[in-house]
Amino acid sequence: MSLTVHPGPGPRGTVTPPGDKSITHRALLLGLISGESVRVVGGNPGADCAATRSCAEALGATARFEDGAWHMLGGTLREPAGPLDCGNSGTTLRLLAGVLAGQPFRSQLFGDASLLRRPVDRVIAPLRLMGATLTASAGDRLPPLSITGAKLRGIEYQLPVASAQVASCLLFAGMFAEGRTCVRVPGPARDHTERMLRAAGVVLEWEDLAGGAREVAVVGPCRAHGLEVAVPGDFSSAAFFLAAAAATPGARVRASSVGLNPSRTGLLDVLEAMGAEVERGALREAAGEPVGGVTVTGPDRLRPFDIPAGWLPRLIDEVPAWAIAATAASGTSRLSGAGELRVKESDRLELIASNLLRLGIVARAAGDTLEISGGRPEGG
Repeated sequence: MSLTVHPGPGPRGTVTPPGDKSITHRALLLGLISGESVRVVGGNPGADCAATRSCAEALGATARFEDGAWHMLGGTLREPAGPLDCGNSGTTLRLLAGVLAGQPFRSQLFGDASLLRRPVDRVIAPLRLMGATLTASAGDRLPPLSITGAKLRGIEYQLPVASAQVASCLLFAGMFAEGRTCVRVPGPARDHTERMLRAAGVVLEWEDLAGGAREVAVVGPCRAHGLEVAVPGDFSSAAFFLAAAAATPGARVRASSVGLNPSRTGLLDVLEAMGAEVERGALREAAGEPVGGVTVTGPDRLRPFDIPAGWLPRLIDEVPAWAIAATAASGTSRLSGAGELRVKESDRLELIASNLLRLGIVARAAGDTLEISGGRPEGG
């Protein structure tokens, strides 16, 4: 079976992406632990967030869909009847590990074949320091992850690398711990958990440091109160349409009601640096998150651009979308420091390069670097 695609006119119009996955995960977990109702409006409908919701129900939360929203009610967690299936969602596994570390029972987290290849040692080490017992396969590196919860103690912990998932795991654990849990994030990383916890009344100490680093602390034990989370549109989903507009002269695409958290929108800065016109609309706030519209217009000629290493954490999930724009630039564009993309659900760097090569575009993935030589494909 083959599929032939013929060029069409440049994209024009408005797209409203589905709800943000990262924010939906956190809202569902908030519903699990808060003890008050959490209403999740516009949550992401995909399998990853469904896995988080299913795990929350297995731990005693009730979840009902009514009036176009998920209503989550948890509070006191119960020991699950069996292992908790996180599907393909690393976010589910790593964030839930922090919640379960502070519970008085045993649990196990597993997932599909892809998830079982993704590392968990970064959450095991600090949670052990807090007092929980955790074991995993392959020398405590890979799932399944078994957790024996305990009465946790607060710690001060410097993350080896900037990771929103590990920081979130420790903040959730810190809510069940005695004393102050302080997490130092050494560089830029998403801050969705911090924003949502604050919106739910959790007192956080938060200090922004040089180079995009931050220090966040919570004093436990503490509880979040219920709230309504209006989930903004997923920027990562909108990114492909925005990149396609940037790659096509005269194209113009608007993403409406999309999350514009600055820890996620590095792609917009890259597209501007490549010569695309980017218009950011008026912002409003929903559960601590900035939400608005953004419009990208494609220039007559897109410039190649080497992404500074410091920018990469703010577009780590948008690298495949950036690759679309890079193929249209007149020259070679590069990024480096993207080794994390080799241990996602697939080796994203290698797959991007190999698929572009199949289309006649010169691309090379080596180590943590990706290079794309744009322009007209060979034979195109």
